[in-house]
Amino acid sequence: MRELTIVPLDTEALGDRSYVISDGRVAVVVDPQRDIDRVLGIVADLGVVVAAVLETHIHNDYVTGGLELSRVTGAVYVVSAAESVAYERHPVTDGEVMAFGDIKVTAVHTPGHTPHHMSYVVSHAGRVRAVFSGGSMLYGATGRPDLLGPALTVGLAHDQWHSVRRLAAVLPDEAEVMPTHGFGSFCSTNQQECSTAGMAATVGEQRLVNPALTRDEETFVSEMLAGLDAFPAYYAHMGPSNAAGPAPVDLSAPERADAAEIRRRIDAGEWVIDLRSRSAFARGHVAGSLGFDLNGPMVTYLGWLLPHGTPLTLLGESPEQVAQAQRELVRIGIDRPAAAATGSVEQWSGGDPLASLSVARWSDVARLGLLEADGPVSDGRVVLLDVRQHRERARSAVVGSMHIPVHELPNRLDEVPEGDVWVHCASGYRASVVAGLLSRSGRRVTVVDDSFDRAAGCGLPVQPCEECIPDLALSGV
Repeated sequence: MRELTIVPLDTEALGDRSYVISDGRVAVVVDPQRDIDRVLGIVADLGVVVAAVLETHIHNDYVTGGLELSRVTGAVYVVSAAESVAYERHPVTDGEVMAFGDIKVTAVHTPGHTPHHMSYVVSHAGRVRAVFSGGSMLYGATGRPDLLGPALTVGLAHDQWHSVRRLAAVLPDEAEVMPTHGFGSFCSTNQQECSTAGMAATVGEQRLVNPALTRDEETFVSEMLAGLDAFPAYYAHMGPSNAAGPAPVDLSAPERADAAEIRRRIDAGEWVIDLRSRSAFARGHVAGSLGFDLNGPMVTYLGWLLPHGTPLTLLGESPEQVAQAQRELVRIGIDRPAAAATGSVEQWSGGDPLASLSVARWSDVARLGLLEADGPVSDGRVVLLDVRQHRERARSAVVGSMHIPVHELPNRLDEVPEGDVWVHCASGYRASVVAGLLSRSGRRVTVVDDSFDRAAGCGLPVQPCEECIPDLALSGV
């Protein structure tokens, strides 16, 4: 009998991980992303055939590649029997044992992230090797229970506590924990800490650190609900797409756009996306275009902010940049850009004057001398705008700054007081995105492209802002 091989496949932009499990002859794939060519490449390198594709749940944060992978390879497609889907699959039930070559898979119903969530315990050579826990037991956290709406949230939170404890009760300490979410994913109840909690864990280690295993049920549920914050708007479209059956991916190059076409699309209200670095965007960009640095969480924030169905044009310095953006976008169901252009910003503008953004550090903010404790910073000249999430601001905020979370800004532009807007987030990425939106609406904007951790050290008054937290737990955010 050959050794068991587990190959993780990270999708860093979404904070997710897929897996290829091989016994040297066949492979079992867990929670594949939509661009299945990455999985097929791993399988080819291993010299095996795909026998089964397992879905832990109907995903809410990405469009699955499971159905297409099963069609292409002829593999068995395993989805919970309780899920209502529009395609043929193997309807797995709790406790069912499946064998694929020398790989033994036991399905365990672990509701919490979703009602019909399944975890898969994999054994090989008579020994339990790993649990593929999807959005159940994560590294130091669990999957959030609120993605399907407020009516289910509290019940699923209780379910999550019981599910993680059920896994811990039946698994040996040495079994590896292999979650799908938790590497910065908004599907986690603690995305920030999960993104830095390490890249591997065992059940024994989780017994010591996972809140579902270290807290009583009521404490776990109350802390989980209190910690919920907003999640990307595009999640609303992922579940229905995955239940209906996603179409195959088309990654062919989009239609080419010249300077006149780019200007026409901007003037028509379409979204033209500059994929260059945020510093390059600030120095000069096509007026009316929006900056989403490809070397960052581009897909999350573009997917979150883009009005559903709005035509999208991509501007990249190279065809490779555009192709990478396309690949990331199809994972959340944005299939075909309307057009694309590559080259320099001067080519894209066709000789028209470029727009630009001022860039500052926290030391520059401190020199403004405008911070007041009794309201937003605005004297008719300057507004300091915080675009972080509610929980970030609750931990620490610059006294007197105005707060509008990044995802709320497109519908709240008229709430920003008159004057120049200095916008900040935690690092500068979201601030740059918001600056583009504000600039497009005619505002004068400065990006505070600096780590928020440096604000207090520059002499700015910083303190917690717990009163700024809305009741998110049951609001369906």
